[in-house]
This record gives sequence, C-alpha cells and structure tokens, in this order.
Amino acid sequence: MRLDVVTIFPEYLEPLNVSLVGKARARGQLGVHLHDLRSWTYDRHNTVDDTPYGGGPGMVMKTEAWGDALDTVLAEGYESGAQAPALIVPTPSGRPFTQELAVELSERPWLIFTPARYEGIDRRVMDEYATRMPVYEVSIGDYVLAGGEAAVLVITEAVARLLPGVLGNAESHRDDSFAPGAMANLLEGPVYTKPPVWRERDIPEVLLSGHHGKIARWRRDEALRRTTRNRPDLIERCDPKVFDKKDREMLSILGWAPDPDGVPYGRFWRRTESVEE
Repeated sequence: MRLDVVTIFPEYLEPLNVSLVGKARARGQLGVHLHDLRSWTYDRHNTVDDTPYGGGPGMVMKTEAWGDALDTVLAEGYESGAQAPALIVPTPSGRPFTQELAVELSERPWLIFTPARYEGIDRRVMDEYATRMPVYEVSIGDYVLAGGEAAVLVITEAVARLLPGVLGNAESHRDDSFAPGAMANLLEGPVYTKPPVWRERDIPEVLLSGHHGKIARWRRDEALRRTTRNRPDLIERCDPKVFDKKDREMLSILGWAPDPDGVPYGRFWRRTESVEE
C-alpha cells in the first residue's frame, strides 16, 4: 500500500517511523510519502490560508497550493506504478471512522491524506478531486483538534495493522472490538497474563482451567458485560440472531430484553431493570 500525506507539519508524522507502522515501512509493506504543502506556495510568506468568503472567524486553506500539491502527488504516484487512489480528508464534519471503514480502506492500494488546519480546506478542492477519485471525509470523534495530523496517525495505524503480514499473528485482528462479524460487534473483555497473582489480585480461575469451552463462554460473557456498561448503543443495534441462548441469558441478567417496538428503527434491544451490578 502507498500512503501520501500533504501537510504543513510533516514533522508531526514522525510516529509513522515507529512501532508496527515503522516496521511495515521498513519491510516494504507500506510506502509512506510526506509532502510539505508550503512547497507549493509562491509568495515570500508561504501563505496557505486566507479569510473566509461571507465573513466569520478563522482562516480557510486556499485552493492553489492544495491543487498544485495534489496534482504533483498524483503524477508521482502514477509514475511509480500506483493505481486507484483515494483521498482521505480528516474533518470533524466527516463520517465516523469505524473498524468497518478501516477494513475498507485497507483494501485500497493508495491513500492520499489531506490533514487541514484553521477552519479547513476550501470546499472546491474536495469537489474537484471527487471527479478523479473516491473522497472519504472522515471524523475520528465528536471533538475538534487543532489540525488533522493526529487523525492521520489514528487512521494509518488502524489501517496498516490490517495489511497482510503486518501483525505477527494473522489472526490477531479477527476478534478485535468492532471487527466486522467479530463477537457480534461487541467490545473485547478484559485480558490477563503472568503472574497468576499480583498484589493479592488473582486472575479469574476459569482462565487456569484448561477448559476451552468454559474459557470461551467466560470471554463472551465478559464482552457482553463490558459492552452493556460502556457502549450500550452497540447492544441496542445488535440483531438478536447473533446471540445464542447463553448470550440471551447473560443479557437478561445484565438488564436487557428484546425491543420489538424499536425494530423498525434499527433498535433491537432495550434496558430493563438490571439484576446484576
């Protein structure tokens, strides 16, 4: 996979040289190319922004530098043999970044990121390049950052770990929280390692039993427990068909029941009075 990032702060992307992403780059599984947007400015102040039409606070990133930069990046990528680019625009007004979207992006051979600053990029840039490639406007959460570089790091790590050969164990991401089809889209439960006792705290006895069926059931129950506590919205949206008899029993203990009134609206479960704290 090829990644290009156009930014006014290339140094912000230094973490792409370490951990799994850095190793993937060193092995040639991931090609990362950083570009300083100011290289495509032509005034002595290297200006990349201007006041917004219509008034209002803040500044807007200008079309000229972005257009010239993206044209150059596309030309260089095509010349090197890259194909089928997609433009990734980190923005709080974009679609939520999910594990499902990470999987979708991991299947594309070439991603071009445009992390913005100030009030964002002149809309005409996205409209222009949407005629040449898919454009994904993506939000990593319901909050606002000073710029999109942190979002690039988040998205890149989520995508890169899904590439073949990046993780040491190819099965490692199959049961991730939010992985499509994994654990009915439940959060993962708690995990433990040696020693078996730490500061008078034992690990759950079932994990020492060697009984794979009981261990799998315990993990499933813990996933249900954590999801109902931390992300009840995920439970509400779970199709009842993904739950077996034991799941339903645990959900009942945790205070959840099928909600036929909510089915037309995509809400399959509702809270009842919780029996277990």
